[in-house]
Amino acid sequence: MSEEAGAPSLLDLAEDLYGLPLGEFTASRDALVKQHRGSDLARDLKALRKPTTAAWVVDLLVRHETEQVEQVLSVGAALREAQASMSADELRTLTKQRRQLTAAVTTTARGLARKHGLRVTEAVAEQVQATLTAAMVDADCARAVRSGLLVAPLETTGVDDVDVAAALALPQALGFEARAAAPAEAPPRPELHVVPDPEAQERARAEAEEALEAADEELARAREAREEAGARVEELEARGLQVQSEIDELRRRLAELESTSEDVDDELGEAEDERDEAQAALEEAEAERDRAARALTQASR
Repeated sequence: MSEEAGAPSLLDLAEDLYGLPLGEFTASRDALVKQHRGSDLARDLKALRKPTTAAWVVDLLVRHETEQVEQVLSVGAALREAQASMSADELRTLTKQRRQLTAAVTTTARGLARKHGLRVTEAVAEQVQATLTAAMVDADCARAVRSGLLVAPLETTGVDDVDVAAALALPQALGFEARAAAPAEAPPRPELHVVPDPEAQERARAEAEEALEAADEELARAREAREEAGARVEELEARGLQVQSEIDELRRRLAELESTSEDVDDELGEAEDERDEAQAALEEAEAERDRAARALTQASR
């Protein structure tokens, strides 16, 4: 695609598009297509896909919490380098730490999305955490996340290859690094003038009481949310124990069935041997009867 000198590149325009609120993406993309109508750039812009909610949340995280994302990617790179020389116990410990880190950053991502007007469901949060985990496990996934141009979430087991290109807005996004969003400017402070007010102390007291009441309500809500989260953790821990118990029972049953299968195989071999011996005896008896019948026939002549 040819570009005029000074004209924005597809990558520049894509970076701006994928940094917008999710609800503004389609209209803004179509406006750019119209603006560049008749050019190769318009065709390429039209091909840009709207990101899924999970992908948009990760792109948002990359732009607004760049340091946290860099920490995730750095830890992932270190784990990949050290993995070959680690013991099983060390790997289990680091895997647990990796889950804790991705869970914490996912919580940050949910709060960030909420500030930008989007409520993140549990299903979307799981996709966000899976994408962060993939970025720690796979180097190409890490590069894709850092681009800030994801259109679909990522997932990997660490064994199979990941189709990273299918999750990116455009092929050249791999290796691109999105710019960190500029911090929001604080509103200008109003000019203050001291005006004598005989009722100021009473008003200040009333305002302080209102502030205290609001703080008490917020504290109560925070405690309630903490209790709900704690109950959820306990529920999931109990569920995990139940699932592990079921897995152990299935393993025990599988071992019994494998043992039974071996016994059946042994008995089958013995039965086949007995059948072959019986068949040989039958054939011998038939042959003996034929000889006796011939002898009888000859004696009767």
